[in-house]
Amino acid sequence: MASEFSRVFSAFDRDDDGKISAAELRLCMKAALGEDVSAEDADELVASADSDGDGLLDEEEFLKLVQLENEEEDRCRGLKEAFGMYEMKGEGCITPLSLKRMLSKLGLHQEIDECKAMICRFDLDGDGVLSFEEFKVMMDA
Repeated sequence: MASEFSRVFSAFDRDDDGKISAAELRLCMKAALGEDVSAEDADELVASADSDGDGLLDEEEFLKLVQLENEEEDRCRGLKEAFGMYEMKGEGCITPLSLKRMLSKLGLHQEIDECKAMICRFDLDGDGVLSFEEFKVMMDA
């Protein structure tokens, strides 16, 4: 596995200086994953794993970044599963009624007004329901 990451690191390290810059990261993410990453996002990704503060990723830091991204993907997958349990089927959001139903299945009997109040705390756009993004904010609180 380490040699696989070494090959990936070498492919990302376009100028063969033993470090990956944010610009190299952007180019390779576009080529390898088809993802357009903004310069700002690339800088943030590099900064998230840049242990020595040089603004570049060496191989060890790159491995750390890959591991951080994998952990975030796993966490997001788990949140999507949990969101799916609470959402109103076909609506793509958690409504007061769908929250009440799920809480009842868990043995927590809440009135609809209490469910509305729970949703209201994290309803960032004021539409009376929770989107997946709002659900993620709630789960991080």
